[in-house]
Amino acid sequence: MKIFIKNMVCGRCISAVTSIFNEVQVKIKSINLGEVETASDVSEQDLENIEKKLSEIGFERIKDSAHQLIEKIKNLIITKISELDIDENFLLSEFLISKIHKDYSSLSKTFSQNENVTLEQFFILQKIEKVKELLLYNEFTLTEIAGKLGYKSVQHLSSQFRNSSGFTPTEFKKLKVHNRKPLDLI
Repeated sequence: MKIFIKNMVCGRCISAVTSIFNEVQVKIKSINLGEVETASDVSEQDLENIEKKLSEIGFERIKDSAHQLIEKIKNLIITKISELDIDENFLLSEFLISKIHKDYSSLSKTFSQNENVTLEQFFILQKIEKVKELLLYNEFTLTEIAGKLGYKSVQHLSSQFRNSSGFTPTEFKKLKVHNRKPLDLI
């Protein structure tokens, strides 16, 4: 049985969800961002317990197919960005088609109708949040960050960064308070 879960955005989320399933004594066959496959069917009572425990720590079970698809898209994008290996010729449409095996226009339409942001805008917002994170860690230069996130130039990255945040990357680094959005709220 597959159970889809909203707001799983990192490895710690997987760990937290695994703990909940273990606590309810539901055996997991596999677990990925946004999706748990159980070894067998889950009773209604166990599902209710899982939903309650998920809710207590900021997760939510997704029941309808459109929202399951949207969560899958979000998780694919977040995972791709976190790999820090995006080619400058990367095409979001080709990537999603190869992973989901559905027409991009229908993916885009479903996403936009439910999220009030286009797929491309979501992708850019996620990349900008990753740039903020990398700037704060101070491990990479802006040129290296641009290369890892598929920007053709530092100027392109800086332009998107300023349009999204209102600051240049350099100005952002100098701020005392860094306004970053949690990935599950973008």
